[in-house]
Amino acid sequence: MERHSTIYQSCIKILERELVPAIGCTEPVAIAYCAARARAALGEMPDRIEVAVSGNIVKNVKSVVIPNTGGCRGIAAAAAIGVLAGDETKGLEVIANVSDERKSALKDYMESTKIATRPAESDYLLDITVTVHKGESWAKARTLNEHANIVCVEKDGRVLERKEVSDSAGSFIPDYYGLLTVKNICDFAETVAIDDVRAVLDRQIALNTAISEEGMKNDYGANIGKVLLKTYGGDVKIRAKAAAAAGSDARMNGCELPVVINSGSGNQGMAASLPVIEYAKTLDVGQEKLYRALVISNLVTVHQKTGIGPLSAYCGAVSAGTGAGAGIAYLCSGGDFKTVTHTIVNALAVTSGIICDGAKSSCAAKIAVAVDAGIMGYEMYCNGQQFRGGDGVVVKGVENTIKNIGRLGKVGMRETDREIIRMMTESE
Repeated sequence: MERHSTIYQSCIKILERELVPAIGCTEPVAIAYCAARARAALGEMPDRIEVAVSGNIVKNVKSVVIPNTGGCRGIAAAAAIGVLAGDETKGLEVIANVSDERKSALKDYMESTKIATRPAESDYLLDITVTVHKGESWAKARTLNEHANIVCVEKDGRVLERKEVSDSAGSFIPDYYGLLTVKNICDFAETVAIDDVRAVLDRQIALNTAISEEGMKNDYGANIGKVLLKTYGGDVKIRAKAAAAAGSDARMNGCELPVVINSGSGNQGMAASLPVIEYAKTLDVGQEKLYRALVISNLVTVHQKTGIGPLSAYCGAVSAGTGAGAGIAYLCSGGDFKTVTHTIVNALAVTSGIICDGAKSSCAAKIAVAVDAGIMGYEMYCNGQQFRGGDGVVVKGVENTIKNIGRLGKVGMRETDREIIRMMTESE
C-alpha cells in the first residue's frame, strides 16, 4: 500500500484518534471531563451541580470505582471530582493528577454541594450535560456520542463553544472510517512504515502492560487473571486471557494507572492488545512483527465497533477479543490473509450474544471469554474447521458477517439495552 494513499493515511489517523490514554472507566471520566469543562467556563467553584445523562451512561457508571476518589462510585461522585480536581485540558486523563488534599476534600464537598442527576432528554446513547451554578451565574458543557466529544459550552446563556449536531442520534465518526475493511487493514499492516505507528503503539504496549501487571500483583475485583493462571497453568493461551483480564480487574476497581483505549473503551484497548503482546513474547517474533499484529488487532476492533457504535447492549469485549484473535492469527500464520478472515468469522460466531450490563468486575471475565473465542477461532481454522455462511448470523464473506454483527448490536439489541437499563435502575 502506498504511503500517501487515502487508505494508508486514514488508517494512521484512525489509530491516532482511537488509541489515546484514559484513566479509569471512560463513562464516569467523561462525566468528570464535562464537569471540569463546565467549572472552567464558570470561572469559580460551584455550589450546585446538575447532571443529565443517557441510560448507557447510568449503566456504565453505576458499579465501577472512580480513580482518585477514595473508592467512590456513581454519577454524583464523577461530577464532583471533575469539578473539584479535574484538569479540563487533559481530556480523558482529566482526573489523573488529583492531589491528596483534593481527594480528602471530596467527601465534604459532596456533602455541602447539591448534586442533582436526571435522565438526558435525547435519543443519543452517549449523552452527558453537566450544569454548574454559583449564585445566579451558571455554565454548562455537553458531550455526545464520543466520550471526550464536547459539542457545547455555555455560560449565562452565551455560547462559548459549539459543534454542529444533527437532529437525529447519528454518528460523529469521520467518513474515512468507512474505508476500513479486513483486506485494507491487512494490506496496511503489512506495508506500514513502522515509524508511522511506533509512538502510538509503544504507548499502548507500555501503559496496558503496566496496569495488567498491577492487576496481577494486587487484589482487584474478582482477580480473574490470577484465577485463570492458578487453575489452568501458564500456557500462552491462558496468559493471553489472564493478562487482559487482570488489567480490566484493576481498571474497574479504581486503579489509578492509565490505559490506552480503543473505540472509547479501556477494556477494549486492553483486550485488543495484551493477548497479542503475550503471543509475541512466546513466539519471539521481534518488535516489528508485534507492531504489525497490533495494527491488525486494533483496526479490526475499530472496524467492528464502527457499525455498532460506542455504547450498546452488545459487549465490546467481543469485538476486541475478535481483534486480538486476528492479531494472533497474523503472528502465528505469517500474515496469511485467509487465516485472519476465518479467525474473525469463527470468533464472532461464538461470542456475539454476550450482553453489556455495565462496567464492573465481571467485565474481566467477559474479556477472558472473548479472547478465548478469538484464539479458538484461529485454532479451528488451523485444524480445517470453520463456521460457514448460513450458520446463524454468519453469512458468506467476512465483511458481510461484520455488517450483520453491527446490525445485531446497534439495531437488534436496542430493546435489550433498554431492558438491561431498567433492570439495573429498578434494583437501586
